[in-house]
Amino acid sequence: MIISILRSETGTHQNYRLPAGEIPLLSALVYIKETQDTTLTFSAGCRASVCGTCAVRVNGREELACSYKVKPGDVIEPLQYHPVLRDLKVDKNKAKTTLKKGQTWLHSYTEAALTPKEEHLTEKQTDCILCDSCYSACPVFAVNPDFLGPFALTRAYRYSVDKREGEPKSIVDAVQQNGVWDCTLCGECTAVCPKGIDPKMDITMLRAESVKHGHSDPSFSSQSFGTPDFGGGFGFDPNGGF
Repeated sequence: MIISILRSETGTHQNYRLPAGEIPLLSALVYIKETQDTTLTFSAGCRASVCGTCAVRVNGREELACSYKVKPGDVIEPLQYHPVLRDLKVDKNKAKTTLKKGQTWLHSYTEAALTPKEEHLTEKQTDCILCDSCYSACPVFAVNPDFLGPFALTRAYRYSVDKREGEPKSIVDAVQQNGVWDCTLCGECTAVCPKGIDPKMDITMLRAESVKHGHSDPSFSSQSFGTPDFGGGFGFDPNGGF
């Protein structure tokens, strides 16, 4: 079985031969490093799909190397929109700064009793393992590198609807620029999340929260909704009188 890995030094894909059989990609990378190429660089951590450290792209889709089973012909590449340190190892620090920009934490803590239903409302969002798969899959970063990104917006929604947050508007206000309205709602982030989090739905709900707090989609002001032009468009002068 042969797989191909993008090497950072050459900018080209290099083929490696693996023994036949179904094995996790992370095990395959370790095998290659130990037996064929000691210079191959990648990241690994818990090996149990908990830490998110080993996320890479396989055939153009984000996967956790510790859980993905290698197939013949697989093409392995580093995450997109992240500075590549070497081979499959990327710098995730820039992605984490979006959490600070989005101010995604409790701003004003207030004692409040949560019902089981209220706890369930934001339970899934806390399962994030910071693998950055959603950032890598998001097409918005290709045109707007300042976009806050799926996880930061999911986290913003999680705290904006938390009963213990005394100032939810401050969180909502922080995600208006390069944030909640810049998302295309394509759903790529949802499709690749290894923990089943749905950033697309969270962003949709965050838009509703934004409207509640007096915000609106800034693109509306520049859109035409088909209003008839009674000027030159129909040969009618609205100031001509009858």
